[in-house]
Amino acid sequence: MNETIEKILFIEGINLISNPMRVDKMKKACPKCGGTGSIIVDTKICETCDGTGYVDTFEMKNHFKGVNSNARAKFDLDADQDVPCEVCNGKGTVDVLEDCPYCNGTGEITVCNSCGKIIDSDKNYCDECFEKQKEEKMKKQLERERNPEKIVVESDISGKEIVYELDGLCEMSDLELNAIYRGKVTRVERYGLFVSLNNQVWGLMRTRNSPNKVGDYIFVRITEIKERKREVDMAPASVFKGEYVIKKVKKHIERTKIETLDDSSLKSVVKVYGEVIQIQQTSGPTIFTITDETSITWAAAFNEPGVRMYPEIEIGDIVEVIGEVNTHNGEIQIESSSIEKLEEEEANKMKKFIDIALDKKAEPEDVDFLIQSDVLDRLKPKMREAAKVIRRAILDGRSILVRHHADADGICAGVAMEKAVIPLLKEFNPDNDAEYHYFKRSPSKAPFYELEDVVKDLSFALEDLERHGQKLPLIVLLDNGSTEEDIVALMQAKIYDIEIVVIDHHFPGELITKTLRSGETVDGSIECNNEDIIAGTVAVDEYVDTHVNPYLVGGDSQITAGALATEVAHIINPDIKDLIKHLPGIAVLGDHAEAGEVEQYVKLASEKGYDREQLKKIAECIDFEAYFLRFMNGRGIIDTILGVDNIDKHPKMVEALYKEYLRRVDTQMKAALPNIKRVKLENGIYFNVLDVEKYAHKFTFPAPGKTCGFVHDKIVKEIGEDKPIITLGHGPDFGVLRATDSVHKLFGFNVNNIVITLADKIPQAGIDGGGHECAGSIKYIEGLGKEVLNQLLSEIQNMSNE
Repeated sequence: MNETIEKILFIEGINLISNPMRVDKMKKACPKCGGTGSIIVDTKICETCDGTGYVDTFEMKNHFKGVNSNARAKFDLDADQDVPCEVCNGKGTVDVLEDCPYCNGTGEITVCNSCGKIIDSDKNYCDECFEKQKEEKMKKQLERERNPEKIVVESDISGKEIVYELDGLCEMSDLELNAIYRGKVTRVERYGLFVSLNNQVWGLMRTRNSPNKVGDYIFVRITEIKERKREVDMAPASVFKGEYVIKKVKKHIERTKIETLDDSSLKSVVKVYGEVIQIQQTSGPTIFTITDETSITWAAAFNEPGVRMYPEIEIGDIVEVIGEVNTHNGEIQIESSSIEKLEEEEANKMKKFIDIALDKKAEPEDVDFLIQSDVLDRLKPKMREAAKVIRRAILDGRSILVRHHADADGICAGVAMEKAVIPLLKEFNPDNDAEYHYFKRSPSKAPFYELEDVVKDLSFALEDLERHGQKLPLIVLLDNGSTEEDIVALMQAKIYDIEIVVIDHHFPGELITKTLRSGETVDGSIECNNEDIIAGTVAVDEYVDTHVNPYLVGGDSQITAGALATEVAHIINPDIKDLIKHLPGIAVLGDHAEAGEVEQYVKLASEKGYDREQLKKIAECIDFEAYFLRFMNGRGIIDTILGVDNIDKHPKMVEALYKEYLRRVDTQMKAALPNIKRVKLENGIYFNVLDVEKYAHKFTFPAPGKTCGFVHDKIVKEIGEDKPIITLGHGPDFGVLRATDSVHKLFGFNVNNIVITLADKIPQAGIDGGGHECAGSIKYIEGLGKEVLNQLLSEIQNMSNE
């Protein structure tokens, strides 16, 4: 335990020993006012709403920031909604209240500790019970005077005798001479009774003609302890009704940290304190997963097969577990004899202690980036925050759900994260199948978090919570999550307070605020140098906990999600650097990125023997395989293609896939190329159009988006990369756009801006879409497709390079 945590414990005064018992005044809710302290004497018209029950209306679309017009229409967000009056809750009338005369407005009444009769608040007993108490005490005093040799038993602070009850772990050495204990008759002989105080301690109470029978609970006094003979002599104990308290005796055991439990601990009895992070009911015992500041373990509790033990304990409770260390399926497990919730004050202190310790443990190492980049340097605080959140989820025993786009860039991002997280899961989680139970990687077809995705994720998460007592997951979105299209799905996840991390490079919309190097935060519309922006906010930040995107620090989409996620994975787990350092090279080339960082990542991959052509070939194989994997993560196959596992099979797999990839692309191009409509517009832009619905093979690789990309690359190779070239591949209700970087630089072309403009000019077409500046897609209603495409052409024709 480090010094800081020790100091905090000392300051907080953490003491896990229960307070001594005391007699409090008994209170209960007033029967006249139901515990409210007030009674209704009249009603009147609500002045706030003048008796209507409503105070105002509001527009749903203004309630959700950043939702585009298509989403508004889809979810009827344009509808006006009446707002019920908060004062009368929509009734139109309010109650007139007065203090309850029965309890004087307190909501509570005092009752007798013995019979429950209502009494004055300054008393503990009613007059009749008080007199009975006096008589009992007088009788007791007389008995003690008649038997002066009788030893006076220990008393608590209220003067009541203490009767001890042993827990299951106490031994003979824990007994005290002359103390009174509560025991159970287990055998009756003519010379006395055998009395068990627990499963390990029993003794003989010598008596004749006892009326007690097996199973009776009686009070006994310890008269002699013969440790060598393992014998305990007992005598009957006289305890007056209402004049004693039961005090449980717990075996004194020093607290054990979970990380110290190993094979050397087997068969030993330990006590651990920790937070319950999962409760699973099996056909036999109830399994509690417990975490402290050091590690995670299981505690099994059993009484009857399939019966839930300790139903009062819930996920998130801080508990004390006492039991014997054993193994189950080769893993350490505590066979508990008791599991108890700590009192609120002690639990809060322990929770705070665990939280501080785990937060410190989750703090990632300060490692350098894989390359040099000003944009990455400005993003570093957010990237470290994302790494810490993911590490903390592992330590908290939360599952991690990774969603990524199903292309080379997104898959590289997902695999890099997988390779960072799984070794830590195996290290910190005792579950042999932790990598399957606590980590899930799922591709998304669209480059944004769809409603279809979030519905599946929430369904599985809530099912795991219900069936397996598992905490709600951390959702990590890679190569999606930044755009307005993500907001509706993110909104739904946030209803359940699920924590969300986004690592993306898509255009997230205009910055709402900008934080500059000077520390000043200004409105997003204020012009400033991109290099001066160190942080920014966008629409999705209202629904995302940690957001990593180059646009937030004045960058653009050229540092792709695969590169960003690999950098974050390296921060999470520096040990995997050599395993994953070639993945950014595959990601940036697969996404056709162009920037200084791209060349550095390509050079970094050369350290593992990959040149530019090999990286492109792997990226193309990933895209090819992803088409057939659909929504499966293809962990083993993808690992082989990327060269992060099954290294011996990697070259053969890439060659086999690449050969088939070229064959299918060639087949598609033979159908598409003769049917391209090519024109050079008056502003100098080369505009190319292909109807992929009519002139491309359906339901096969490459899909329409990829086909458009291949056609575009073919034309660029003919005309030249320095020329302003735009290629449109369209179907009945969609269009795919590809453009050279020169169109963006000379004309300010941006797919996202085109989509916004078209949506404003043809609102009835239900236009949606987006992507990067020079690559993206657009969706629209089929019946208005011709109008949308004509307007798109008009927008491109009107672009100027001035």
